[in-house]
Amino acid sequence: MFDSEIHMAVSFLEDIEGKSIQPHTADQWLWTADPTGHYSVKSAYKMMLAESAEESHDSTFEELWNLKIPSKVSVFAWRLLNNRLPTKANLQRRHIEVNDSSCPFCRSTDEIEGHLFFHCSKVIPVWWASWSWVNMVGVFPMNPKQHFLQHILGMNLGIRTNRWKWWWLALTWTIWRHRNRIIFANETIDATKLMDDAIFLLWTWLRNLEKDFVTHYNHWSSNITSGFSR
Repeated sequence: MFDSEIHMAVSFLEDIEGKSIQPHTADQWLWTADPTGHYSVKSAYKMMLAESAEESHDSTFEELWNLKIPSKVSVFAWRLLNNRLPTKANLQRRHIEVNDSSCPFCRSTDEIEGHLFFHCSKVIPVWWASWSWVNMVGVFPMNPKQHFLQHILGMNLGIRTNRWKWWWLALTWTIWRHRNRIIFANETIDATKLMDDAIFLLWTWLRNLEKDFVTHYNHWSSNITSGFSR
């Protein structure tokens, strides 16, 4: 949890960037977690404890922190659930100039988290395909928290319940990585590759998360539905 708390503090600093500057005062950094306005390790620690206490009552974060996934993925998911990823919409909200605000996948609407991860026409078929593995149907929420809870709570998957939770994280993480490669490496969206990359990522996690998991990747990927059965 300590690595996650450090990243939470970094996210807090990112949030105070871009605030309106007072026209009659000199620019300066102000640490709002302390009345003096000056940063201290003690005040940062108190701030992180307060945020952790608030989140401890949120079933969304209880589910997230209980999953033994790589810390970089849990921090990514924390930022996604808190609307703190540097999406184009969030960058604009922080008064950072963005030349093209459109979704890098479909180019048809602004890049906000609910669209990018769940409702983009290039991404939603991947979610539908994975829901077919467990015979689920429904409408996807736009809100990441609601989508996460809808995806994992109330599932009757027996011993495979955690696999379904890990899948949500593997897929959202893979979507974000594909998005970044399109923006920064001029790649193009390939839904089939996106799905394959997410399936492979989950398989690598299972080798470390489940001590008796010895399934070869080819068998796992070609029998993915059985991997989520009882």
